Amino acid sequence: MVTIVALAILIDLGFWQVARLHWKEGLLARIHALQSAPPQPLADVLRQAVAGGDVDYVRVSANCPDIETSAFVKLWAVPDARSGFRIITACRLAAAPYASILVDRGFMVQDDAAKLVPGRGARLTVPITGVLRKGDKANFVTPPNQPAQNLWYSRDTNAMARALGVTSPAPVFLFLETPAPKGVGPTPAPLPTDIPNNHLQYAITWFGLAAALAGVYLASLWRRRQG
Repeated sequence: MVTIVALAILIDLGFWQVARLHWKEGLLARIHALQSAPPQPLADVLRQAVAGGDVDYVRVSANCPDIETSAFVKLWAVPDARSGFRIITACRLAAAPYASILVDRGFMVQDDAAKLVPGRGARLTVPITGVLRKGDKANFVTPPNQPAQNLWYSRDTNAMARALGVTSPAPVFLFLETPAPKGVGPTPAPLPTDIPNNHLQYAITWFGLAAALAGVYLASLWRRRQG
């Protein structure tokens, strides 16, 4: 009985990885298509979100002239083994279903981020373009956010909006692509550069273990009958 249960679990894990494989392939195809997709007006896309549409990874354009001069919050990040912060500010929206959206301007290493001061940038005279993305949720190993110290470990949209003095934030972040700051500032990093897709390997592993377990079980039954 124990062997049958274990076999069922292994097979179920294998099929789960197959489902994850199809999901990951769809995500990668969507990101690939996004590379050449023209930006859509932010207000139109946010209306799709209100109607229940999936706007994750959609490229948009918006007028956010003050993102380089406004207050910002710092989200702890460690891309490519470099510790630092993603710089997040707010863009107020006039003709959209939300009053504001949080803009992830990109990454700065820790020492450079310490030198970044609100108000020292330039007011933008052109629209920004970027990619809408959902914020990663905190888990049991994520440290608590420390708004008083402007130190954040998870993307708490409402709390960040309050810290930045805006209301009714959109439920997605706008990850900036262009324009990049001319002076000292974060490097835009809107899309992950390498999303691993190892689900086929995992599925083969689980199915292989199931086959091995079934083989051992059948061999033991055969020996019992021979004995």
